[in-house]
Amino acid sequence: MSIPVQKNDVVVTDVIGLTHDGEGVGRVDGFTLFIQGALPGEQVRAKVLKVKKQYGYAKLLDTLKASPDRVDAPCAIYEQCGGCQLQHMSYEAQLRWKRQHVIDNLQRIGKLQIADGDADAGVPGVGQRGAGIIVHDTIGMDEPWRYRNKAQVPIGMGGAGQGTPDSLVGGFYARGSHRIIDMDECLIQHERNDDAVRKVKQIGRKLGVTAYDEESGRGLLRHVMVRSGFVSGEVMVVLITNGSRIPQVEKWIEGIREALPDVTSIVQNVNQKKTNVIFGEETKVLWGSEVIYDELDGIRFAISARSFYQVNPLQTVALYRNAVEYAGLSGTETVIDAYCGIGTISLFLARQAGRVYGVEIVPEAIEDAGRNAALNGITNAEFEAGPAEVVIPRWREEGIVADVIVVDPPRKGCDPALLDTILKMKPERVVYVSCNPSTLARDLRVLEDGGYRAVEVQPVDMFPWTVHIESVCLLVKN
Repeated sequence: MSIPVQKNDVVVTDVIGLTHDGEGVGRVDGFTLFIQGALPGEQVRAKVLKVKKQYGYAKLLDTLKASPDRVDAPCAIYEQCGGCQLQHMSYEAQLRWKRQHVIDNLQRIGKLQIADGDADAGVPGVGQRGAGIIVHDTIGMDEPWRYRNKAQVPIGMGGAGQGTPDSLVGGFYARGSHRIIDMDECLIQHERNDDAVRKVKQIGRKLGVTAYDEESGRGLLRHVMVRSGFVSGEVMVVLITNGSRIPQVEKWIEGIREALPDVTSIVQNVNQKKTNVIFGEETKVLWGSEVIYDELDGIRFAISARSFYQVNPLQTVALYRNAVEYAGLSGTETVIDAYCGIGTISLFLARQAGRVYGVEIVPEAIEDAGRNAALNGITNAEFEAGPAEVVIPRWREEGIVADVIVVDPPRKGCDPALLDTILKMKPERVVYVSCNPSTLARDLRVLEDGGYRAVEVQPVDMFPWTVHIESVCLLVKN
């Protein structure tokens, strides 16, 4: 088949869908074009940028017929910044699309039947045998802005219209590149984070601090990270540096403390590797505490510079409450929490379970989990560092029999050996917390083939205005 378009062609196309990256899907004589910023139901004029054998990419020039879901993006740098993908789409439409995105993956990858009728026709934790998996309406936010409690900002030197060539800039990478867009305000960040990043950049400029240059490997400051406790109000500033020595470090500390009265922790992380990974191995406290504290649903957490802690506290509570509900606990059950991190889900579960065992491959996270259990006086949870697929079979040999297994894996999904372990342990219920619908669907297929039935899924919008969706799924033993 000959390709009907060439690079630099200007075409008119109807937009028929949205990819998992939030790009509009257009067709020209059967040939697929992905168009950033276009919405389903629209007719657009677009310029072809790149052509491959099966598909191409095009730039949106004009919207000839707009979708009723189109809105004006309130962010001044939305067009350039790669942080959000859906600010041009109404929030209600995003919630609908995210639910459909979960359904599409369950059907296409998981080969799962979806229950007909109203999205919320099922009773949570019950479901109907043989009726297909119930996918509930996405739980959204009443106020879907300023929700992030953590900012990670790459730092560079000015130039190309951004500040002077010898001054620090910091913001987000331009879409699809490593060019930093300097910014002082991000509408999905908590105001305290914006304020802290802005002031740290100002202090850096004043002190003549250099930014790390990816190509030469020279320069000092690579990233600034800020964490804010939504309940506690405490702030941690982390300076990620290319080298352990910070010139005028006392002036840095003094400037930050003076500019940010809420700061309780100033930390340095050293990363001298030529890598895109943000953190290096060495972390040291420059001033104040090693951790800040925050609360989720009345449970206190100590959060260190490198702790994994969900970035949207309000929606985390919604997600974890659903996970606990799906676990169906009466107070006597033994629960295993695989991929337990710093113990967030474990401690939610421990309030209603007989005993909780958490396992996580990162030793520092396990230390945090133990500290967080002690902080809350929770004595029926214990934690062990190691791969879940190694630790859990050993627990089984030691006589630990799980009534419920909860998994909250990274984007790549569960390790196949862990899924095999779950099938051998045969818990009554499996609760799967997912940040990636495609790997959720793949893993549900394995569990269904192994004797479980996926009953229902609750999508939760953890990251409004982006394409990401979290969900929690209940499986019961057939």
